[in-house]
Amino acid sequence: MILERENMINIKQVERELGLYSDQEEIHDISKLVAYYQLCHSAVGEFGTKLENLDDDYRVRHNHNPIHHIEVRMKDVGSLIEKLSRKNLPIKFQSIKDNIYDVGGIRVVTNYIDDVYTVEENLLAQSDVKLLRRKDYIKSPKKSGYRSLHLVLTVPVFQSDGVQVTPVEIQIRTVGMDMWASLEHKLRYKTAEPEVKVAEYSESLQGYADEINGIEHNLQEIFHNL
Repeated sequence: MILERENMINIKQVERELGLYSDQEEIHDISKLVAYYQLCHSAVGEFGTKLENLDDDYRVRHNHNPIHHIEVRMKDVGSLIEKLSRKNLPIKFQSIKDNIYDVGGIRVVTNYIDDVYTVEENLLAQSDVKLLRRKDYIKSPKKSGYRSLHLVLTVPVFQSDGVQVTPVEIQIRTVGMDMWASLEHKLRYKTAEPEVKVAEYSESLQGYADEINGIEHNLQEIFHNL
């Protein structure tokens, strides 16, 4: 099941945000930015179809659905500009196209840990999919306890004026990892609690991440033995 977050580009919002950078003329070519958003959205759609087909095939052939659900999202323009600033890149459309690979993103939530790598393996086996970047935070978790497999993959998108090879960021994680990451994200970015309390909960979450990982390995073993 694909859950789409309704955050496609809003022209008025773009104009307001780009007004902060009036000395950078190129970023104000809204038509280029909208066209690129549409291109990235189409690339997300291509991967969404591939993932649904993969899940259907596994259900028929192996009586198992590796994918619990899929979420898709488009990065808002404010976040793009913030990311360019953080990377000390010019606030220009070309900077986005050349350096930002997660304009379009997909989060694949799997049932078991093995399913993470099953999804990755089957995506990379497709001849039109190319791997640009890979970070495995499952085998090498972040210090915070965060676990997920991050891939930047490209896929050709067919348009009226030709084919454009377009990047999409795909995060693959289990249900347990996703539950933990959602809470950790809320703790870090969406709470007004004092820093002392946040630090206390952060330390607890580190331990819970290991506990969830152990539970998921045990559940996976039971699943394989059934």
